[in-house]
Amino acid sequence: MNVVLLGPPGSGKGTQAKLLEDEFGFIQLSTGDMLRAAVGAGSELGLEAKKVMDAGQLVSDEIMVAIISERLDADDCKGGFILDGFPRTVAQARSLDTMLVEKGLKLDAVVEVCVNEEILAARIAGRAEESGGASRSDDTQDVVKKRLDVYREQTAPILPFYKESGLLKSVDGMVAIDEVAKSIRTVLGLT
Repeated sequence: MNVVLLGPPGSGKGTQAKLLEDEFGFIQLSTGDMLRAAVGAGSELGLEAKKVMDAGQLVSDEIMVAIISERLDADDCKGGFILDGFPRTVAQARSLDTMLVEKGLKLDAVVEVCVNEEILAARIAGRAEESGGASRSDDTQDVVKKRLDVYREQTAPILPFYKESGLLKSVDGMVAIDEVAKSIRTVLGLT
């Protein structure tokens, strides 16, 4: 099964993708994790990505498409994958569709994790306290606000794109983690 998880930053997409990976063996493909790995490696791409992420902006479509395309070719993705953090724009969604067709693949579903933005902002900012100061550099109040603005302006418009295709499913992301997981399994037909 090939799935996209959508929702604002901090909505729990990564947590839910990990749960699906652990339970069903789908591979979680988090562009954020891949970009942070590049940052940690100090590569040219990593340094460019860090600058963009620290400003609360999105890296270029070309970089993201290349990273995802290469990753989908790996053997561990053959049993299914969960895209977490991609696509983030309508252009990326179209590029993803094109790339999947070229690879003989398709999406089975796009799951939107719906959340309250005010509570979400507090949740993201709280990650710094929970991590004992080892928070992500993009978990500051100013960057959180910018990330939510960017999501609303650039990513939320892909929801109608996927709704038209019949792939979009929505779940309540404000309930307990296990309840969100149960809802996702239900909309994916995995129960």
